[in-house]
Amino acid sequence: MNKFMEFLENILLPIADKLNNNRYLTALRDGFMVALPFIIFGSIFVVLANLPFLDRLIGEEAFATYQNALAPASESTLSLMGLFVIVGIGYKLTQRYGLEAIYGGTVAIASFLILTPQVLEGVAGAIPAVSLGAEGMFLGIVTAFVSAELYRFFTQKNWTIKMPAGVPDQVSKSFSALIPVALTLSIFLVLRIVFSFTPFDTIQNFIYTLIQEPLTALGSGLPATIIAVLLIQVFWFFGLHGQIIINSVFDPIWYALNNENLQAFQAGQEIPNVVTKQFIDTFLVGMGGTGMTLAVIILILIIGRSRQMKELGKLGAPASIFNVNEPIIFGLPIVMNPLSLIPWILAPVVVTIITYFAMSTGIVPKPAGIIVPWTTPPLLSGFLATGNAWQGAVLQAFNLVVVMIIWWPFLKIIDKSYYENEKKSSN
Repeated sequence: MNKFMEFLENILLPIADKLNNNRYLTALRDGFMVALPFIIFGSIFVVLANLPFLDRLIGEEAFATYQNALAPASESTLSLMGLFVIVGIGYKLTQRYGLEAIYGGTVAIASFLILTPQVLEGVAGAIPAVSLGAEGMFLGIVTAFVSAELYRFFTQKNWTIKMPAGVPDQVSKSFSALIPVALTLSIFLVLRIVFSFTPFDTIQNFIYTLIQEPLTALGSGLPATIIAVLLIQVFWFFGLHGQIIINSVFDPIWYALNNENLQAFQAGQEIPNVVTKQFIDTFLVGMGGTGMTLAVIILILIIGRSRQMKELGKLGAPASIFNVNEPIIFGLPIVMNPLSLIPWILAPVVVTIITYFAMSTGIVPKPAGIIVPWTTPPLLSGFLATGNAWQGAVLQAFNLVVVMIIWWPFLKIIDKSYYENEKKSSN
């Protein structure tokens, strides 16, 4: 194991050092750090608003009132986290160039909003909230980079308005930014107009059409499920909400298979299908969120030495128990972090294969078709999803250990990198 660790360090750490000096990846990482407090706040209230089985304890009407009261906390933060990330990236990249950073952040968000459809169900001027959250993240990241670079280009070309001496500093800065901001936004407006004359109408439709249409040819079964899981992980790594993309294609298939299992379970017949909606939601996503990151949190709390990792583990653990994992996805970070790519993709695929064969061979009962609330903690959710079978909980526990083993060497390297950087900063 030591030789394997040395091998990984010799390969991955030099790459990490080079990437840490890359202005775009640094801005991306720091941009997510700007959004992290809002993400954690929103995640806490998502958990509180969706406590499993609370509707049965207090009644559906009281539960709906309770959820409506807490909804603004997550809707104003977690649901709009794309906006915070975009501002953070634009700000940090512009700051790296030694320019007025606030204009880099604001021109990034304005550019993104220009590209975003502003019609919702026939109502003009209404921006769909989903476009401002994780679903719009990929376009937002690209827009932030391009807009910040355009702003820098126009500013460094001195295409600015020079105010006479004696004008207050903030007024002078505002006029100085006017032409670079106007030119940058004009370019994005032209881009929006161009796409309006295409069959896609918007850039968002262009992105999702190219991604989703090839997926419609896939069906159910283990090979298709592995492909679906793999794509979810890859899309998330690049900042795209993988589940929104993949589930929109596979949910009709998974739900139909789920209903077949439920009918068989209620009739006392043999359950026909292994892969169902609950197979995905309970034994993959329902283990701390996408990528089964509860295992990562546990591992951080066990082996973490760096201050950053320890604090992330403490902050991310409560939400992760209820399968909310934005804090770890954007706090570690996992998005666009080459050190996390291998375990992030490999672990869910391995667990998919293990779970499939455990159920297909009868070691663990197949999902009974029971829809378990998505915030139900692991072990309990596995027990319920398999028709109150203890083997479901044991399988979840085993899979958590598998994920921890896969992540362990990579998390050690990430932690070591953070720890060394913290030592350098303190000297």
